Amino acid sequence: MRISYNAPVTLSFAVLSTAILVIDMLTGRGLTAGLFSVGPSMSFAAPLDYLRLVTHVAGHANWNHLMGNFAFILLLGPILEEKYGTLNITVMILITALVTGLLNVLFLSTGLMGASGIVFMMILLVSFTNFRRGEIPLTFILIVLLFLTREIITAVDTDGISQFAHIFGGVCGSLFGFLRPARSS
Repeated sequence: MRISYNAPVTLSFAVLSTAILVIDMLTGRGLTAGLFSVGPSMSFAAPLDYLRLVTHVAGHANWNHLMGNFAFILLLGPILEEKYGTLNITVMILITALVTGLLNVLFLSTGLMGASGIVFMMILLVSFTNFRRGEIPLTFILIVLLFLTREIITAVDTDGISQFAHIFGGVCGSLFGFLRPARSS
């Protein structure tokens, strides 16, 4: 029996994010702030600020933050890569990162880092794995209700967690599910 690299996007994302956190911790914590987070504002003349609109999903504040996100990503990512394909999942992750980063810069006065928007994109997207045209999966409706209720309730907390990124990650996952049906097995 051999070990297979069964979900290249998911596994590469996990390895990259872990390496960034380790390097950040070993080098004095400047890497994540400099390259892997989106500030509350952006200089449209600074090319690095455009890059950070996407790279913020690979930066994490600490081990708990990283493990909380990747427990879900490592669970859901392989299923989604199998159903949607590696290229499609890559594009979905990049679009979700860009949307959450850009909306954060445009509408919020806080910074943003971490893959929680990607987690919520995957949570909603996975409910579409058995989607048929003309039907809305009940699992999708229930997940949306639970998800939105939790995010609206916790939005009033000042816990440093961006419920905004969670909600818009979920919106992206929902749109991908409706617009891009999973491949048949």
